Amino acid sequence: MRFTFKRGLTAALTALLGYGLVATGAAHAQAKWPEKQVRMIVPAPPGSAPDGQIRLISQKLSEMWGQSVVVENVVGAGGIIGADRVAKAAPDGYTFLYNTIGPIAVAESLMGPGKLPYSPAKDLVAVSLATKTPNWITVHPSVPANNIQELIALARKNPGKLRYGTAGPGTTQHLTGELLNLVENIQLVGIPYKSSAQMTTDGLGGQIEILIHNTPVLLPYIRSQKLRPLAITSDKRSPAEPQIPTMIESGVKDFEITAWFGFMAPAGTPKAIIDKVSKDVATVLAMPDVNKRIVDTATEVVGSTPEQYAAFIKSETAKWKDVIIRAKMTAD
Repeated sequence: MRFTFKRGLTAALTALLGYGLVATGAAHAQAKWPEKQVRMIVPAPPGSAPDGQIRLISQKLSEMWGQSVVVENVVGAGGIIGADRVAKAAPDGYTFLYNTIGPIAVAESLMGPGKLPYSPAKDLVAVSLATKTPNWITVHPSVPANNIQELIALARKNPGKLRYGTAGPGTTQHLTGELLNLVENIQLVGIPYKSSAQMTTDGLGGQIEILIHNTPVLLPYIRSQKLRPLAITSDKRSPAEPQIPTMIESGVKDFEITAWFGFMAPAGTPKAIIDKVSKDVATVLAMPDVNKRIVDTATEVVGSTPEQYAAFIKSETAKWKDVIIRAKMTAD
């Protein structure tokens, strides 16, 4: 009995020591992350609002991590191609998505179950909500409308003749135009573009009457009077241009739309890495120089835990599913 006890005790100690070495090794590996270049994929073109934000944030993260953080613009299909790239990437903590609202909270309802090449809920995991950015609703100076009610009246007199651009199905331009059609019973026509840059160029040139876009993109054109701003789609006025009313103040009840951008990762990415990135992003967003540069573009800085972001995505998905059904929106 004595020999058996010793042998059993020795085996147990060996097992515990072995487990301790494995656990220590795993913790050490996570503590050393990142050990190589990190990719941030943004499903939007250079010069867009999310592109500008992720490049600013990535520069600070690179300095914190002591590794290069490379931003890749993967455009197409309203952000779906970029989101799919990350959904199918290795869950090793070296690929992240700086997502836009469309491919995460809108596309699945717009296209129908099983039509997306990935599942936002199953193939991607929330890391941190970074910012919220409303749209300006603007018109070319040649359009005889000085406020939203005048635009609505003009649309009622000219059904199917006033055009607005979209950077793809499910983008906030698309949602804004179709929701306005729904609640005001008008017929604005959405013109799809392959890129938001071309959409903006045509809006400035008067090829489309209405230009709806994120506030950071349109702010310079509003200030140079190349576009006439009618309203902002947030629930509060922007400190950047406080004279421009909200849609709600303009008489369109409960009309509030914001684009939102945040970090996501492939499902299965280690929780320790997810939590670290979330905390580091919050640290970067709180830096005075970063915070000011983002706020100066009429954008709200958020920062959140992974759990808070997951709950936010769930609520936004339900909200836009209801709008898509009521407005009979399609991906065409």
